[in-house]
Amino acid sequence: MNRFKLSLLALIASLSVSTMGASIDHIQNYSAEYGGNPAQQGAINVGSTVYFNPAGLMRLENGTYIVGGIQYAFGDQNMSQGGRDFSTNLSSPIPNFALYKKTDDGAYFWTMGAVGGGAELEYKNSIPLPDVVPGKMNFNDLLTGTNVKGSNAYAQTTLGKAFNLTDKWSASLAVRGVYGKRTLKADTTLKTSIPLFLLTGKPADFGKNALNKGDASIDSEREAYGFGGQFGLNYAPNDRLNIGFRYDTKVKLKFKTKSDISDSTKGALGIGVSDALLGLYPVYKDGEKLRRDLPALAALGASYKVTEQWTTFVGGNYYFNESATMDRIGKTNVDYKNGWEISVGSEYWFTPQIAWLVGFNYADTGAPDKSFAATEYALNSTMLGTGVKYRPNETIEWTVAFNHYIYDSRTVNDIKYEKEISSIGINFVKKF
Repeated sequence: MNRFKLSLLALIASLSVSTMGASIDHIQNYSAEYGGNPAQQGAINVGSTVYFNPAGLMRLENGTYIVGGIQYAFGDQNMSQGGRDFSTNLSSPIPNFALYKKTDDGAYFWTMGAVGGGAELEYKNSIPLPDVVPGKMNFNDLLTGTNVKGSNAYAQTTLGKAFNLTDKWSASLAVRGVYGKRTLKADTTLKTSIPLFLLTGKPADFGKNALNKGDASIDSEREAYGFGGQFGLNYAPNDRLNIGFRYDTKVKLKFKTKSDISDSTKGALGIGVSDALLGLYPVYKDGEKLRRDLPALAALGASYKVTEQWTTFVGGNYYFNESATMDRIGKTNVDYKNGWEISVGSEYWFTPQIAWLVGFNYADTGAPDKSFAATEYALNSTMLGTGVKYRPNETIEWTVAFNHYIYDSRTVNDIKYEKEISSIGINFVKKF
């Protein structure tokens, strides 16, 4: 019976949407230009520097700039277990906005947009579930109408100032505000009662049910607010080479859960399918308060003008996952490793009005096997991107970009995890 209880409690583990790339909860899709060239850490561009290398704003012309755009991510996530496939489509808009003013004395900037998470996912035909008893009938053989929907989104705003230190060095300081929301909605029907006698073999249990035929559902929402800092440096030794650095501090986020649970399947064991819907992660239990921080990030990159028309880029990000407090499985921590990624890119201006972007990014998330469950699985990825810039005049710039993520598949506890995601985006800049 203990094995049965354990299997039931493991029915559905943590349910929250994982990111398109980057590391754990982080994304780097701050602007559409990233989609065409992800190596933005050392870039000097009117549409992306404010997000990725704010200290580099001092390298731009004086003026007031408004930046706005949207990216649309689409694709699918798939899990397979014992010959069964469980898939869902991904569809998500990712907006961005920035306002900054550059003068000889400094640059003030404000940004808003996504900083982590991803789209809402819905599994209409269940998800991989454990066996009722190891090696015996699977829970998906006992349930019907199982629908699981999860979402995970983080929004960020930054407010800061960039300033010159010398004629080659500049710096930036900013405060960051982060709002996180993670939701879970799941419902299912147990097709038939499960007699307790069949599990224990004890005559005294005859006539009792371990689980009763019926319905179970959970509607849960977790929210958190947090603040952090941002520090940047930029070094421009000459007109061709530029080096940028940015450090985003860890943002402490204490999620509080509001949950509505309904269950008519509870039997003699005192537990039902709703207990299984909560799973080994207690985070979706009503009133629960648990930390899931947004890890600190260090970004370093460089851009080099090979010719007046052609600029190359290289960059990398390092995610300090090990120093962040993350959700626990029961009383056990998930030991995330630090994540990292590296990018290269190119920008070539065919004419003063039209440029071509191309780029590559590889991300190692640092996610251990223990963190893989339901829709929460952060796979390592390779991203390929391309795009076009258009400048009709000296005060307006448009960017259109497309990228595609190629994910490494991974098998954990006989469940194969796969993803395929692409995005297309457009960005607009107006200088006054």
